[in-house]
Amino acid sequence: MVTFLLEVGTEELPASFVEEALGQWRSRIPVSLSETFLMPESIEVYGTPRRLALLIKGLPSQQPDREEEVKGPSVQAAFKDGKPTKAAEGFARSRGVSLDAFEVRSTDKGDFIFVNQKIAGRPSADILTEQVPQWIFGLEGKRFMRWGDGDLRFPRPIRWLVALLDDAVLPLTLINGSESVTSDRLTQGHRVLHPEPLAIAHASEYLENLRAASIEVDPEIRQAEIVSQTQAAAQRVGGYAVITPSLLQEVRDLVESPSAVTGKFDSEFLELPSEVVIMEMESHQRYFPVVKAEGSSELLPYFITISNGDPAKADIVAAGNARVIRARLSDGKYFFAADRKQPIESYLPRLETVTFQEDLGSVRAKVDRIVRVGDRIADQLQLSTAQREIIQRAALLCKADLVTQMVGEFPELQGTMGQKYALSSGESPEVATAIFEHYLPRGAGDDLPQTLTGQVVGLADRLDTLVGIFSLGMLPTGSSDPFALRRAANAVLNIIWSADLALNLDRLLAQVTADFVAVYPKAATVPLNEQLRDFFLQRVRTLLQEDQGIDYDLVNAVLGSDPEYADRALQNPLDVRDRAQFLQSIRQNQILDAIYETVNRASRLAAQGDLDTVQLEPLAIVRPSLFQQPSEQAFYEAIVKLVPQTRAAQAERNYQKLLEALIEVAPVIQNFFDGAQSVMVMDADPEIRRNRLNLLGLLRNHARILADFGAIVKV
Repeated sequence: MVTFLLEVGTEELPASFVEEALGQWRSRIPVSLSETFLMPESIEVYGTPRRLALLIKGLPSQQPDREEEVKGPSVQAAFKDGKPTKAAEGFARSRGVSLDAFEVRSTDKGDFIFVNQKIAGRPSADILTEQVPQWIFGLEGKRFMRWGDGDLRFPRPIRWLVALLDDAVLPLTLINGSESVTSDRLTQGHRVLHPEPLAIAHASEYLENLRAASIEVDPEIRQAEIVSQTQAAAQRVGGYAVITPSLLQEVRDLVESPSAVTGKFDSEFLELPSEVVIMEMESHQRYFPVVKAEGSSELLPYFITISNGDPAKADIVAAGNARVIRARLSDGKYFFAADRKQPIESYLPRLETVTFQEDLGSVRAKVDRIVRVGDRIADQLQLSTAQREIIQRAALLCKADLVTQMVGEFPELQGTMGQKYALSSGESPEVATAIFEHYLPRGAGDDLPQTLTGQVVGLADRLDTLVGIFSLGMLPTGSSDPFALRRAANAVLNIIWSADLALNLDRLLAQVTADFVAVYPKAATVPLNEQLRDFFLQRVRTLLQEDQGIDYDLVNAVLGSDPEYADRALQNPLDVRDRAQFLQSIRQNQILDAIYETVNRASRLAAQGDLDTVQLEPLAIVRPSLFQQPSEQAFYEAIVKLVPQTRAAQAERNYQKLLEALIEVAPVIQNFFDGAQSVMVMDADPEIRRNRLNLLGLLRNHARILADFGAIVKV
């Protein structure tokens, strides 16, 4: 067993690429080695801004010997008149065997020639020489570049290459035009703390050698050091560092030897909204803010930055960073003051100069559409006049901050600044909160709007975007979704579900589409409503399965393959959610088993009748005069009793009531099928047969109020 070390030395890599590259190596290299019959004990990947490294431990020195069965040409093609043809000779030559090694075997396509070939294992060094360039240049990412006069592409120029099998250099050469990089045992230490080249004597000494050269190549250890040093620095100034995961990962992959540096800024800047100060620090400077205590939003006039230089120069670094943040915060202070010199409503005309989408007009035009969609939602929710006025005002102002100087500098603060400017302009807290909330959720796992106004405006904004972009035929395809339409539709459903909004999404889509076509007649040529319906049904399915953990067959059972179920899902999104969650719960506690067989048996037989799947009332379609057994009368009476229970369960979305009713009916149905008074459903008399099939069809229909039991897989 040997240890293999690969280090690809580069100029400073983008921080985002380091983690991407290591992730690709983690998934691809084990597969690559397995395909070449090499199974090491462990594969470790490391990375810093200047290097990507791979350490394979317990690697066999060569492949194991193996036997391989190889299929050749058909017997008909391999022999003619009992003599081998050129096809047979060519096959033998290609496999390095004699004609005597041929075996004839029958297959489903006829008789073919086979050979059993013993293949000696190749040295691992030879295989690695072939594989390593593929591992390096198989990496994918954004903004790859060429350098020198060659055609090699990588995020940054490759400057050195370390490749060791234990203590021996594995010879590799990467040729790039007139330049080349040849493998060696020489690596580079820290630019400042250890600028001299460093020789790695043995692959197993890699981590130890680099740490001696002031390089921590393990990202996880580097990250832990950053957190520890940052919080310790914050504690020394009486505070707690706010460390967001995304910034932490970025900073981790920007440094090779992290060193926390504490800086200070003028307390006067604490008068700015904390969101502005934090955005200045995190987004532009990659500083960690300091608050008074964990969980507090009260900022202290300090920041922590992670230096990649000499810790002895920390004071100089802190002073330089303080000058930079002062300039940035001074700009923020100026923008904040300038933006508040006029009320937020005065920014509306300037929205006419901002294009939402080339064919859909300005953001001001979009605002008008949001107001109109908000009215449609308010109609369905039967809101009061006072509540509708608040929604209309919030919808009118929801995009006004986009043309302020602060949001122009920090687009991430849209909505946040709108809320603050609305309050300073004398708008009601309800309107101001909705301006912020209508952007929620901004991504997976984000908060949802909590106020009704924020929910309605958020729904209106996303529905307008969906209708508008769909009208242009710009539907998401595969992984391409430039307008984030899937996220918008997911947000619509999650807002409805989280707030229990009694909305008929099917009707709302039809209304919004009709309103849009009235303004943009060209959209009438696109099957807008059908496309949007299908799109939302896909999102319902995805959210139920992936976000809420509902089993795939139970999702199929509530969405079904019939238009009836699709219509129900869109007409009452709360109901489809409740039914899916209820089915999942009764599967987990095994109560579903109590009705599964009975309902399915009835449904299979009912399919041979002609009763529709909607009818619930037995009075008009079942004739008691045709009953021949008491079990039929009992079945009929059970269905009559079931009707009000089913309707109540559906009206209240309380499917426990329906479940209990079906469980109560189950013994009656069993007696109908198998008891002492059982009947032959498919009676020779067509009227009796139809009467019995109608009874079974009614039971099926009552169960279908909950789900299509035929789609449920018995577990």
